[in-house]
Amino acid sequence: MRIYRRCLLRIGVVLALVMLAVPFILLMQDHKRVKTAAIAKSRDVEATVKTVLSGPNTAVFRKDVLGNFEPKPRPDAKGSPGEGGTAVKTDMKSKEVQDAIKSYGFNMVASDKIAMNRTIPDTRMSECKFWHYPKNLPQATVVIVFHNEGWSTLLRTVHSVINGSPDHLLVEVLLVDDFSVKDHLKKPLETYLNDLGKAKLIRNSKREGLIRSRTIGAENAAGEVVVFLDAHCEVNANWLPPLLSRIHDDRTIIAVPIVDGIDMDDFHYRPTYAAGSHFIGIFEWGFLYKEMNLPESERKKRAHDSEPYKSPTHAGGLLAIDKNYFLEMGGYDPGMMVWGGENFELSFKVWMCGGSVEWVPCSRVGHVYRHFMPYGFGEYANKGPIIDLNYKRVVEVWMDGVYKDAFYARLPYIKRLDEGDISKQLQLKTEHSCKSFAWFMENVAWMLLKRFPVQPNNRVWGEFRSLADDKMCWDTQSAALGGPIGISGCHHSGGNQRYRLNVEGQITTGERCIHARNSNLVFEVCPDAKVSDKWKLLEETKQIQYDDGSDKCVEAKGRKLKMEACDSKNAFQKWQFAPA
Repeated sequence: MRIYRRCLLRIGVVLALVMLAVPFILLMQDHKRVKTAAIAKSRDVEATVKTVLSGPNTAVFRKDVLGNFEPKPRPDAKGSPGEGGTAVKTDMKSKEVQDAIKSYGFNMVASDKIAMNRTIPDTRMSECKFWHYPKNLPQATVVIVFHNEGWSTLLRTVHSVINGSPDHLLVEVLLVDDFSVKDHLKKPLETYLNDLGKAKLIRNSKREGLIRSRTIGAENAAGEVVVFLDAHCEVNANWLPPLLSRIHDDRTIIAVPIVDGIDMDDFHYRPTYAAGSHFIGIFEWGFLYKEMNLPESERKKRAHDSEPYKSPTHAGGLLAIDKNYFLEMGGYDPGMMVWGGENFELSFKVWMCGGSVEWVPCSRVGHVYRHFMPYGFGEYANKGPIIDLNYKRVVEVWMDGVYKDAFYARLPYIKRLDEGDISKQLQLKTEHSCKSFAWFMENVAWMLLKRFPVQPNNRVWGEFRSLADDKMCWDTQSAALGGPIGISGCHHSGGNQRYRLNVEGQITTGERCIHARNSNLVFEVCPDAKVSDKWKLLEETKQIQYDDGSDKCVEAKGRKLKMEACDSKNAFQKWQFAPA
């Protein structure tokens, strides 16, 4: 009996212990589950943080989430000249200011008053702050070519780039001195740059010009991407990652920042374009660079208004491009001299050979536009009309068919120039299986034709000389738009005395048109998308008639040109034409 009782007692104790243990075991299991879930959640958070820190594989827009490269705002040095991009007032009529403008093309007196690291307003679209870019963006070398540049404009450009770029993405600022002669650009510049760390200087042993110097800079660059800037720029907030991101996605893209303006007289910083507007680079048939609104059909292709978009060409001064790709494509044509036309040459080449040009709204750079070019072309000045010769090379290598004819109709005198040896450029075109210029016009620059139709052939062109006095020629006489043109002594240099009458009855000089207004011949902007008018050459009588039913012909009266009743016997209504 005692044994039986003892067994029951032991069983009871065991059951009690089990009953006490079960909740504990269940509690421990639940704790383990909670701990496991917490660990999993922690790992998820860690993974999320790691993703944010490492960046996406391509640019991603996250509304109201500040971008991973967004810089902290810099405080203004209030009261300092030019701070916040404000204007610096000087006496524009003073000898000091006028001498500075004469030497540099802009008001260096104002520039010298401004700090090297001044703040400027953030001119980006509000969306730009919420773009997240890959962390593994390619590193960049910023190449700045200069010739006899002002001290403060050059060094403010350098400081702006260093201060405004993520440190790990900027390898160097490479300055290429194109044979400057000013003393401040010799030893003082070398000493100053030695203290800047990332700034490097190379010097040309002779004047090479902007085009060749940029290629020299690219050949000496340590970065994967070359960013070309002019020597008088200030970069805006977070300017570099948006450019590098496009090249990270596709190494054949030329990425172009939006150019803001820095006033040449007072250096105030301002947007060039109205808020919310987007422009693309185009050209008229004489290779004058133009811009037009991004077509709505192209604008709608993007999910966000701040996204990059394709453009036929660009202004030329500021761009980013993969270094190796640039050199694989021959850099800039080495046969082109100093500057002029290189933006078209590079754009045509890249587009037609498989790449593209994109404008990047979230990258903005301020640029000073000069009153005039304050220096000459050096020894290249003896080689002929530099820019025209550059254009001739671009046309003969990259244009074809009716489009080449349109260029020569617009600038007929260039057809007589010698473009030099272009065999290597034509070989490159073959090796890269580049497309035709017709393909470029139909697929890339189609919108250009809506504003600048193909130019008709010329009936006559050159000097329009009077038969009554063959030493007198039509002359714009520096007429303002809307003003009358006249007749002056022939100087045989083209320019303001070079006119064209095309087969569609339009008379033009340069990109402007000559219209009959009352009794005057008036210098006006040509209507968009129109290449015809009512001018008519009467072959037998050598008169130029405006065929609107009024029976009026052009007549020389002193130094004026007038529309008078046609008189086939009047020598002052008779004209001869000579290429010029």
